[in-house]
Amino acid sequence: MIKGILFDYGGTIDTNGLHWANVLWEAYQHNHVKVDKEAFASAYKFGERALAIHPIIQPHHVFYDVLFLKVEQQFGYLKENGYELDSQAIEAIARECDRVARTSVEKAAPVLEKLAAEYPLVMVSNFYGNLNSVLKEFGIAHYFQAVVESAVVGVRKPDPAIWQLGVEAQGFLPHECVAVGDSYSKDILAAKATGAKAVWLNVAGFEDNTETKASVADAEIKDFAQVADTIKSLG
Repeated sequence: MIKGILFDYGGTIDTNGLHWANVLWEAYQHNHVKVDKEAFASAYKFGERALAIHPIIQPHHVFYDVLFLKVEQQFGYLKENGYELDSQAIEAIARECDRVARTSVEKAAPVLEKLAAEYPLVMVSNFYGNLNSVLKEFGIAHYFQAVVESAVVGVRKPDPAIWQLGVEAQGFLPHECVAVGDSYSKDILAAKATGAKAVWLNVAGFEDNTETKASVADAEIKDFAQVADTIKSLG
């Protein structure tokens, strides 16, 4: 019997299964930033490492700030690697991606509200130390009884230990919890390693293996709106 739900945030609630690299790449195209996809992928990875290692993002920063700082890191990397870019595009890309997140969260909010009325919800996320500010900004913080954030707890996905902290925050046995996430390696495999059940929002990974033939997920969905019915089917 499912007693508690663990949610990934980025790429699950705020994009309905689209990897953030895909969202950003589309925004690059819409804003005519002329870089090839391989260079962008390298810049994306560089930016993620920079934000994870250095205290660039502060606890008070809202999501637009995260996006601006993220793209700023990417542009810095690309410029150092020979690309001539107009820095004014950083704001446009950040604004576009912020709209994507707001639209996705607005659609996800009724699902979270319904689930929060039946189960305790815990957030388990690789984030930058400001996730509580982001959740409050988007009006969904009150649905979660706890937030387990990598920058705060000192452990990151795909280490199953961060999901174990989520299970412990629930106060239930692992098999009484179900994790919902978009990344097969960071969410599904890692959560299953704790003994929890897992629902895979399998839409569009970036380098994730979305063609996994022998998925260990207990269920697979293509839209966040399917979460509630899917969890009920798991018991």
